[in-house]
Amino acid sequence: MNSAVVSIRIPPELRREMKKYDINWSREIREFIRKRIEEEEKKRALLEVIQLVGSLPGVPKGTAKKLVREDRDSH
Repeated sequence: MNSAVVSIRIPPELRREMKKYDINWSREIREFIRKRIEEEEKKRALLEVIQLVGSLPGVPKGTAKKLVREDRDSH
């Protein structure tokens, strides 16, 4: 698997706190980034759907009432 290296700077006190725990920080950070990207993709998809729905033509007033009435009368 090819990997890219991403480095970040953190305050020394944060690094000291990280060393106190037996945690695979690289894995934790990768997973955080993966989840964050998924969240952003969902937001983008939702915005696209909202824009699409907003661009759809409306229906004439009373259409829902008419359709419900037709459905009731057909039984």
